[in-house]
Amino acid sequence: MRIFILGADGFIGSHLIEKILETTDWPVVAFDLNDGNLKRLESARAFAMKKGDLFGEDAWIEEQVAASDVVLPLAGIAKPAYYLSHPLWTFELDFEQNLKVVRFCVKHGKRVIFPSTSEVYGLTADEVLDEDESPLTVGAINKMRWIYSCGKQMMDRIITAYGQEEGLSYTIFRPFNWVGPRLDTWKDACERTARSVTQIIHDVLKKREVTLVEGGDQRRSFTWIGDGTDALVTLLRNEGNRADGQIFNVGNPDNNASIKELARTIVDVMREIPEYAPHAEEVRFVSIPAEEYYRNGYDDMRNRVPSIAKMKRLMNWTPKVGLRETVKKTLESLNLSGWA
Repeated sequence: MRIFILGADGFIGSHLIEKILETTDWPVVAFDLNDGNLKRLESARAFAMKKGDLFGEDAWIEEQVAASDVVLPLAGIAKPAYYLSHPLWTFELDFEQNLKVVRFCVKHGKRVIFPSTSEVYGLTADEVLDEDESPLTVGAINKMRWIYSCGKQMMDRIITAYGQEEGLSYTIFRPFNWVGPRLDTWKDACERTARSVTQIIHDVLKKREVTLVEGGDQRRSFTWIGDGTDALVTLLRNEGNRADGQIFNVGNPDNNASIKELARTIVDVMREIPEYAPHAEEVRFVSIPAEEYYRNGYDDMRNRVPSIAKMKRLMNWTPKVGLRETVKKTLESLNLSGWA
C-alpha cells in the first residue's frame, strides 16, 4: 500500500510516518513546506520526502495522488490563536487546498483519509459526542474562532457527498486533543500561541505565570499521540473494509479533564523530575478573561467528550494511555535542554 501524506512534517503527520515505518513495509511519500521533524528519516528505505508549497505544486501533487493507494491531506492550521489572527489563511489552507486534493482523489479513484476535528461539534449540548448523531452547532459570525470548525465541517460534508455521488472511497477521523512531543514549537509558546500542554510546560520552565483562560474550567479529553497513530494505522489497514464511508472519533474519554486539572497534573509530574522540580515549586497560576488573552472573536465550548463506541466496535481500537502517563511521556520526550 503506497501512502501519500501532505502536511507530513506536522505533529500528526510526523508521528504517523514514524509509526508506519516502524510497524509496516508500506512506502510513504511525504510533502510539506518543512522537513525538520522528518529529516532523520530521509535514509529510510520506504520513505521519500519532497519540500514544497501546497499552493503551487498542483501538477506534482496530482501525480502523487494518481500513483498512491491512500492519500492523507493533513496540511492545516489547528491553533485557536491563529484562527483569530489569520482567519482567511486558515480557510484557504484548511478548506480550499484540502478540497483540491480530495478532488484529485475523486478524479483518480483513490482512497482518502481526512482529518476532521472535534471542533466541528462546536457548542452542541450533547454530553457525549456521537459521530453520526450529535448536532454540529457553532457560534456567531463575529466569533472568528469558528471559521476553522466550519471549514472542517464543510470538508466532512463534501467528502461524504463525493462518496455518495461519485463513489469516493473515504474515511474521516476526528482527533480529540491529541498531545505529545512536537505538538507546538517553543517559539509558539514564547508568543503565547501554543496549545495548552506546550504552553503550560514552557511557562513553568521560564518562570512565567501559568495563565488559565477563564479560570481553566473548560474540559477536554486529552489523547496520547501514540494512541492516535495506532488508530490511524488501524484505519489504513481497513480490515474487512469496515472503515469505508465512516466518520470516527479518535480520543480518550477517560482522560477528560479541565485545563486547570491538566495544569496541576503537569506541575505535579514536573516535581518528580529533579531538573525541573525547582521550577514546578515556584509556579503561579493566574486567571485571565478570554477577550484579554485571545482578543475579540474568541468563543469556547465548556466540554468535549467523545463517544469511541464505533472505533471499538468496527476497528477494535481502544486508547491505552492515561492522562498522567500522557503528561509524563510528553515531558520525557521533549528536548527541554536550555529551557529550564
